[in-house]
Amino acid sequence: MSEEIEIYVKEGFRGVMDGGWVKKIVKEILKAERVAPPYEISLVFTDSETVKQLNRDYRGVDEPTDVLAFYMLSQKEADSTFALPPDGVTRLGEVIISYPQAVEQAKEQGHATEKELALLVIHGILHLLGYDHEEPEG
Repeated sequence: MSEEIEIYVKEGFRGVMDGGWVKKIVKEILKAERVAPPYEISLVFTDSETVKQLNRDYRGVDEPTDVLAFYMLSQKEADSTFALPPDGVTRLGEVIISYPQAVEQAKEQGHATEKELALLVIHGILHLLGYDHEEPEG
């Protein structure tokens, strides 16, 4: 069974960002949430301006944020039993993280950047799986 976890790191952050530990976190959170392979998920680590633009374009919020999640399935499909595509692969979506925002938040919280990035990866994946801290029942 295939676990396709794609990680994209913007050029300026490639020297400080290692994708190996990110893949381990993705596998563990999906396992804990009972998402079995085959699945596909993408994670993007980029700059704050890109995340701010996406936040403005897709959420109507003209300010930076730390993490965004874009579903491949509609929430209705994700929340119900649905037929998988013919190839049987669950396409979860994409998590986009602002690396500079993660660095800043790590400093504010007094912990390592890697810990903050791990928290943001988990946060984004949970959004893809239907959890929503902005909705009372999510």
